[in-house]
Amino acid sequence: MPVVIRIRATALLLAVVASTAGAQGPVSKTSAQTVLSTTPVAPTAAPTKPVARPADPGEDAHLRNIRQLTFGGSNAEAYFSRDGKWVTYQAQIPGQAHQCDLQYVMKVDGTERKRVSPNAGKTTCGWFLPDGKRLFFGSTHMADSACPPVPDPSKGYVWGIDPYDMYTVNRDGSGLKRLTNYGVYTAEGVLSPDGKRIVFTSLKGGDLDIYTMNVDGTDVKQLTTTPGYDGGPWWSPDGKQIVYRAYHPTDSTELAQYRDLLKQNMIRPNKMDLYVMNADGSNQRQITHLGGASFGPSWTHDGTRIIFSSNYTNPKSRNFDIYLVNLDGSGLERITKNAEFDGFPIFSPDGKKLMWASNRYGSQPHETNLFMADWKP
Repeated sequence: MPVVIRIRATALLLAVVASTAGAQGPVSKTSAQTVLSTTPVAPTAAPTKPVARPADPGEDAHLRNIRQLTFGGSNAEAYFSRDGKWVTYQAQIPGQAHQCDLQYVMKVDGTERKRVSPNAGKTTCGWFLPDGKRLFFGSTHMADSACPPVPDPSKGYVWGIDPYDMYTVNRDGSGLKRLTNYGVYTAEGVLSPDGKRIVFTSLKGGDLDIYTMNVDGTDVKQLTTTPGYDGGPWWSPDGKQIVYRAYHPTDSTELAQYRDLLKQNMIRPNKMDLYVMNADGSNQRQITHLGGASFGPSWTHDGTRIIFSSNYTNPKSRNFDIYLVNLDGSGLERITKNAEFDGFPIFSPDGKKLMWASNRYGSQPHETNLFMADWKP
């Protein structure tokens, strides 16, 4: 069963690892508050309790007390509520009738799992609002209730850029409201530390760029303009900087190929490196020059380093590992050493735990589950 990596994920592993993984204007406050559903979603069967797993050789430098939180299917992009008690993630779980990623919540011990998105379309990139009782995520269900089509395999390794818009919903699945209304890829949302703005990626301007907006969908501001794919944005803990991944074509041939695929709602993510900019979009600078595909960047608790996943040691492989790097690109350090995919790393709000998605210990090939470990700095 295929992993998707959000084109912050919703596509990275669609092809790399098998996965879970125009004239549009800013949405008005009225349309942002249109209620689509008020019916709570019934809880699914509780997952198995966490199971202790040994660290691979060399991983115990930072990872202690590893435990597996989910079992079976494809589970990825798990992010904490602000109090550290809940997690939201996207999944295709065994027995799920609609075989696309849907949005779930659960407690950090893997219990009380519930689906919160409609049982239609495909979801990605969930994030809790400050009170932990409501969250937002990307979904294609208003564009089409069916799963988005898989990209033409004759195009080679490409991601489909699906027509996500962003929605908010209560933690029990009630009160679904539309937040954006662009009808093109609009996802990868992350809430600012002060809880006032969302940074996200969208194709609404004709290229994949990074934007910010208020939590009600108003006051949309574009941060990136360089031709190419800018995505996976993430606020620093103090809210002053944003880390992101990018692929900027280096010559006219590459740019033409990129734009041709973009017209077909596809992108070829063979090369992505990490960048950092100020929260207003100024001072954009590249911090890694690794080659391969580096994605899913977020910050250490103290804001001094970036944690991310990359296959740069073997760009044609599906073995991504998790790394740390300083803001100037120095001090690259490998964290995971498993031979399978490891990605989507995120620290708990107190910085004491690391959660990520991995193919390790799968009962089926390419099965992707969520893991958590105590973090040793």
